[in-house]
Amino acid sequence: MQDAAHRVLKQYFGYDEFRKGQGEIISCLLSGKDTVGIMPTGGGKSLCYQIPSLLLPGTTLVISPLISLMKDQVDALANAGIPATFINSSLSFSDGKKRLIQAAGGRYKLVYVAPERLEVPDFLQALERMDVSLVAVDEAHCISQWGHDFRPSYRLIADMIARFPRKPAVAALTATATPRVTDDICRLLHIPQTSVVVTGFARDNLKFQVIRGQNSDTYLNDYLKKNRDQPGIIYAATRKEVDRLCDRLRKDGFAAGKYHAGLSESERADSQERFLYDDLSVLVATNAFGMGINKSNVRYVIHYNMPRNIEAYYQEAGRAGRDGEKSDCILLFSPQDIRLQKFFIEQSEMDDTLKNEEYHKLEQMIGYCHTESCLQAYILRYFGEQNPEPCRHCGNCLDTREKADVTEAAQKVLSCVRRLRERYGKTMVAKVLAGAADQKIIQFKLDSLPTYGIMKDQTQRRIGEFIDFLTAEQYLAQQGGAYPTLMLTARSVPVLKGEARVLKKGAVRAAQLEVHNELFERLKKVRKELAQKEYVPPYIIFSDQSLREMSAVLPSEDREFLMIKGVGQQKLEKYGRAFMETIAEYEAEQMAEKGGKEALSPRDK
Repeated sequence: MQDAAHRVLKQYFGYDEFRKGQGEIISCLLSGKDTVGIMPTGGGKSLCYQIPSLLLPGTTLVISPLISLMKDQVDALANAGIPATFINSSLSFSDGKKRLIQAAGGRYKLVYVAPERLEVPDFLQALERMDVSLVAVDEAHCISQWGHDFRPSYRLIADMIARFPRKPAVAALTATATPRVTDDICRLLHIPQTSVVVTGFARDNLKFQVIRGQNSDTYLNDYLKKNRDQPGIIYAATRKEVDRLCDRLRKDGFAAGKYHAGLSESERADSQERFLYDDLSVLVATNAFGMGINKSNVRYVIHYNMPRNIEAYYQEAGRAGRDGEKSDCILLFSPQDIRLQKFFIEQSEMDDTLKNEEYHKLEQMIGYCHTESCLQAYILRYFGEQNPEPCRHCGNCLDTREKADVTEAAQKVLSCVRRLRERYGKTMVAKVLAGAADQKIIQFKLDSLPTYGIMKDQTQRRIGEFIDFLTAEQYLAQQGGAYPTLMLTARSVPVLKGEARVLKKGAVRAAQLEVHNELFERLKKVRKELAQKEYVPPYIIFSDQSLREMSAVLPSEDREFLMIKGVGQQKLEKYGRAFMETIAEYEAEQMAEKGGKEALSPRDK
């Protein structure tokens, strides 16, 4: 069966070898063995059930959490010549019923359904008439209340499986499961612990970075200017912040869109589609966006605000570089984010046990933002990996910035906070230090303090940014609700006593992602034209990885084109000629240009 699986892999998906863990999971499922697969985003989880679906009799039923993800998957399968469909609330009652009848008749190899369908008795009865040989549970962490995205309907999956006259094999797949969540998946789906395949959580093509103590807007603008044509996602914690950032980016000339729950369904769908089709280069969104997209060429994910926990962060950041190309995952940390996330937890309807669990996860997220060790290793330890090696390519591993001694400035700020009896926020502290003639300062007689005006050589904005740095480095903390005040921490005491120094690294400068060559850009245009004709996202035609390999290898005949990763027989027949003609034209131009230069005399040159 393994040879047959390799043939299917090449014929339909255009790859010669399985990735780590894929072969083992596929072998288990083909032998009828229930299996849990924990693989990183972009690790090829979908192939783990798509390939068995083509080798097993009957139909594979895929439980998938979001409608848009189903459509993307079905479009990609259809593009590869594989009969698949989805049944969800986007269909009319008659269309859904028609597809169910067709599925029962064996028309499709894969049928995608939302977990909420399992609450409908008529749907369950219809399933019993289908010849289901495999049930794939995608985003399996949704079954656990300890996971970051619990969906109660997932708890109905085990009962559904028990209804089939002949028990199908079960594949439970996820990218973000802690050991506790993995135990829950096994227990609730009745899968032995010995049937868990973990390939590791590392994403070696992703560069993780935390920017703290810097102006987030300035850094963001600088980064986007340097990577204007690269597709990316910016996550913000609130709708208001999404709206502000999107408006600002549009004014600065970026092709930006937004996505959050405050928009109508049609507005959200339009933003998502324009991003998928590369008509938008950047999408600003709340965490409601992304779980249901399969876009493989997202080159960066920037978190403008800190998420609540590592699982949510890793899943959102993991939407970058699904095609294996180098991509950035940047978190712009601000101390206010901690207060915001605590507010979200406090306002939630969770019981006290779950709230305490969320506070514990938040502390680990805060730890990630402050660690000076390897960022990827920190994440891997969180997911249960023992003693991971430093990645040697994250922001911390590559940090060579020199440290400047800012102890004197820090003492001035900390002393001012103490003189103000920890009763004021950042803005007022900055005004006192800058010597502002503010009405409130005069009213409260703060201009009589010894610290009044001791930093008048700096602007209030610069002082405010320095206060952000001290807060990010935990010399100061914020307390209170909507208008937080600054308070000293245990770390600030030895600084005030002159027993400890404060060192500040220089600002992190935004870097440019890899620049593609001219042929790659031409192939992208061909891809987009074909995508527009077929009404599918460009990455479904070919990934950026495939285009990069084409521009390096320069295939000129069918046999060479089939050697490119991601090119199967179906795609060769559909698209091979268009891409090879573009490559041939480019080569001819290069040869003509080279010949023209060689024909020039030394004087002409």
